[in-house]
Amino acid sequence: MKVLYILTFWLITISALSGQETYGQSLPYKALLNSTYDKNFALVYPDQKELINGAVLLDTREKNEFNVSHLKGAQWVGYDNFDMSRVKGIPKEQAIIVYCSIGARSQEIGKKLKQSGYSEVYNLYGGIFHWVNENNPVFQLDSIPTNKVHTYNKMWGVWLNKGEKVH
Repeated sequence: MKVLYILTFWLITISALSGQETYGQSLPYKALLNSTYDKNFALVYPDQKELINGAVLLDTREKNEFNVSHLKGAQWVGYDNFDMSRVKGIPKEQAIIVYCSIGARSQEIGKKLKQSGYSEVYNLYGGIFHWVNENNPVFQLDSIPTNKVHTYNKMWGVWLNKGEKVH
């Protein structure tokens, strides 16, 4: 995780020096995601609505992040204290989409799911940051729309271009 922080700082610095905006579609953000993702782990993109709507959504952020906002219908499973018992009711053949802030934590949880026999697991490209940057809704309590997004911390908040940042 320390390497990820250093890489992020480096990309933010380059972006700032080049005058390039730091938002969901920026070159530095794409470079960050490219360096974060395992090439062998399936991604799903925000515009793939049919797949997203038919899948179980698992939020792998911490509970305080989830409580600020999440994708509609998402189930919180956490990261630091993730336990397979939180997904025991999900059929092994069910499509599952995991997400976090940018996709690093969710990819790790997704790998655990795959190792436990879940066959169709996807990581949401760009996480909740990219989701919101692409004008997709987030909710509190599944039915209350909100513009708030927990940014994990102030440094990671640079990647959220839309919405109200909470850290």
